[in-house]
Amino acid sequence: MGKSPSFYEKLDDKNRYILKCCYYVFAVNGLYGMIMGSLLPYISESYHLSDTVSGSLLSAHYVGNLLASFIAGVLPLYFGRKNAIIFLSSFVSAGFILMITTGNPFLLLLSFFFTGLSRGSISNFNNSMVNEISESSPAALSFLHSIFAIGALLAPYLVIASVKSFGFSGWKIAGIVIVILTVISLILFSRMDMPRLQKKEKVKVSYEFLKEKNFWILAGLLFFYLCGESTINGWLVKYFVDSQILTIGYAQFLASLLWVGVLLGRLAVSAKGDLFPKEKILFVLTIAMTIFFGILLGTKNQMVITVAIFGLGLSMAGVYPTTIAASGNFIKKYPMAMGILLVIGGIGSIVMPLITGSLSDHLGIFYGMAAIIVALALTILCVFLYSRSEKN
Repeated sequence: MGKSPSFYEKLDDKNRYILKCCYYVFAVNGLYGMIMGSLLPYISESYHLSDTVSGSLLSAHYVGNLLASFIAGVLPLYFGRKNAIIFLSSFVSAGFILMITTGNPFLLLLSFFFTGLSRGSISNFNNSMVNEISESSPAALSFLHSIFAIGALLAPYLVIASVKSFGFSGWKIAGIVIVILTVISLILFSRMDMPRLQKKEKVKVSYEFLKEKNFWILAGLLFFYLCGESTINGWLVKYFVDSQILTIGYAQFLASLLWVGVLLGRLAVSAKGDLFPKEKILFVLTIAMTIFFGILLGTKNQMVITVAIFGLGLSMAGVYPTTIAASGNFIKKYPMAMGILLVIGGIGSIVMPLITGSLSDHLGIFYGMAAIIVALALTILCVFLYSRSEKN
């Protein structure tokens, strides 16, 4: 028997173009989605922002990202797919233009909100489009998320190169590069011949899953995990710099190394994740990420921090997809379950950067970061409760 053709070989020219565009746009999405943490120390110093305001900026990004889940689902029904995604994607360009031109706290909050709105909208669109044209190919979707991770791990290097070439204000050059890349995304979207949205049959909406204990345990796990993930990504560089533990250059390198770990971890879970029970995978990952983060906070040794960062990325990588997979029964049976699960998790992304910023202003940045370990430890508790519930 001959080798069956890959998902890409089955596509016609029109869909191959769409796929290539989606991959490019998602790489850029990863780049600007994760550049926030690398830019935060420069933005804070340039505009003399308190840690509370800095934390609020990250929270504003995640508010936009969360709202995009709803807006990106509704807008195409009224304006069509192409018009909706072009409109929603344009906000990131506007956000970075605001970011590099004004230090007004309200306008900065708006700029971070805009970047989150575009990030969430593009994520929604790209996942749907690639899933649709590849006929739900796991390889196509896995590659899409690997491309995002590659964009994310390149983000610190864009900042490093810009600052090295143009001095402290080089962070604004990095912002201009993002604007150029996102404008190219708009041009690519405008040239796509997108398939029309198919009308879905009406389904009976049920909220019975809200009575299920396991749903709330998994929602709690996602909430506390995203508390940790959003704050680690956003505050890592600033923590090392403000604490004078590492130079900003090495801190940026570690932000990239974190995403190298995430990329390798995702590939490992994708390849071997089905071989083990989900609760065992979650136990190993949540315990490992809590320990690695604790080591990171408890030392000033550069080598130990480097190993801890890589281990943290590896262990964080599989928590989100495995939690979603564990929620599969609810998601299949109840159409509303996925949306509510993501909203609860998204609230964690919004709340924790604010808490870290406020604690940092009042007690010092170490205590702001130490609050994250509480959230990570609570993920272990949620996995323990989930494991017990599965056995009963």
